[in-house]
Amino acid sequence: MALKKKVILSRRRFVGLTTAATVGTWFTFTNFAGARFVRQAIQETARHVTPSKLTPTPATWSDNEIHAAWIGHATVLLNFYGLTILTDPVMMPRVGLNIGVATVGPKRLIAPPLSVKELPPIDLILLSHAHMDHFDMPTLGSFGSKPKAVTAKATRDLFNSMRFQKNVTELAWGESTMVNTDHGDVHVKAFEVNHWGARWRTDKQRGYNGYVIEREGRKLMFGGDTASTDKFKSIRTKRGYDLAIMPIGSYMPYKKCHCTPEESVSMLNDAGAEKILPIHFKTFRLGEEGTTEPMERLEGAIAHDRIGWRDVGETFKLA
Repeated sequence: MALKKKVILSRRRFVGLTTAATVGTWFTFTNFAGARFVRQAIQETARHVTPSKLTPTPATWSDNEIHAAWIGHATVLLNFYGLTILTDPVMMPRVGLNIGVATVGPKRLIAPPLSVKELPPIDLILLSHAHMDHFDMPTLGSFGSKPKAVTAKATRDLFNSMRFQKNVTELAWGESTMVNTDHGDVHVKAFEVNHWGARWRTDKQRGYNGYVIEREGRKLMFGGDTASTDKFKSIRTKRGYDLAIMPIGSYMPYKKCHCTPEESVSMLNDAGAEKILPIHFKTFRLGEEGTTEPMERLEGAIAHDRIGWRDVGETFKLA
């Protein structure tokens, strides 16, 4: 009969195994943002991205109207009387840290209804701030040299590898610019919202904006990313906004930097906007409120006919 070999753990090995078990347990259950971010990335590896049920058809849009299509998250394709605008373009399968061969970060729940190649020529790219789910380097790197870009202060360096880097204008709160394009001019003014702009924890100098967009006597508003604030009252004018692109998700547990649907409606009304085009929900699992709750709460906070869309890929038309 063979004798069982007695296993003796050295103190160093015992401490090492105990530490590894402790770290593993912490990593599995902690609510720390970094660990939660990595856990989510691992869990989502095998998940399929659902195709969009709806597909915009920008080739059919009239240049005598305003069209807006939700591409997902904060990405909106606008035809503003023949001038094409793209807000916070994020069109890749994941957002996060780009390491060359892949991107480490949250995976899309719903695919973009249009690929970058299927987009019409873009006249203006509008960027609210440098967070990776709004300022996606792989997406921006796929555009040629023609687009103009308006971005928040202290973010110009992020365009150094872009072919359109010479066409970038930074705006601080209260500053404005007239953007000249092949399809006409558009006036853009930056205003203050309640968010933060650092791409990394150390670069706290970066700005974060909402924008007022004006052309042909019509006025639109892009709220970017924001928590509840009274700053939208400062952009209210006698003539209201025809529509407002406003975030309604990622508020749980991040209410300090993201607004609830009810707060979004309050800010919309402060600015004097009629229609809301809701964004920042349903595309990535960034908050813990789920994918359907933001729209359900929005439906209860504002009149049905003031909501411009409800799903990724949907198009809103303003004659």
